[in-house]
Amino acid sequence: MASIGLAVSAQPRTSSDEQHQAGTRRRRERARTGLLVVLAIIATLFAVLNLDSVKVDWILGSGRAPLIVVIVISLLIGVVFTYFAERRAGRRR
Repeated sequence: MASIGLAVSAQPRTSSDEQHQAGTRRRRERARTGLLVVLAIIATLFAVLNLDSVKVDWILGSGRAPLIVVIVISLLIGVVFTYFAERRAGRRR
């Protein structure tokens, strides 16, 4: 009696569409990572170039602070205001 052997693959076969989507996903992730690295470098340069101390008029008094601190605080206040404005607009819909 002759025995017939069947080859079984350990990994399921994927269609060319799935392979294309996986390749596209990897390229997108690499592009996103590259963009984040470039943004991190730009942010670092921006911080290093804006270390001069400036006079700041706060709500309660005034003082001196590094320019980068003033910029970051302004950015954070803008993010918080935007977040609450979007939440409020979302409730109206």
